[in-house]
Amino acid sequence: MKSPRDLKAVAVEYGKKSAPSVIAKVSGLEAKQMIDLALEAEKPVIHDPGLVAAMDGLDLNDEIPEELYFSVAVVLSWVFWLRGESPK
Repeated sequence: MKSPRDLKAVAVEYGKKSAPSVIAKVSGLEAKQMIDLALEAEKPVIHDPGLVAAMDGLDLNDEIPEELYFSVAVVLSWVFWLRGESPK
């Protein structure tokens, strides 16, 4: 695993807007804390440095751009599957 100072993390929400949106974006120790809190809360955590890098230019509350729809859809479908749910 990377050193905490090199970590980046992005949290995405789906369902309140027409496309998934960024609800948190942190780096360094804050990224480690966000990941640890998500794991403690039994939230899915996906390790995908390429996707995080692609989202690096997005701001808080930005919708995911079309070129990332497929990648984010794969992640979200996995999350729904883990929860035994389907997207609404």
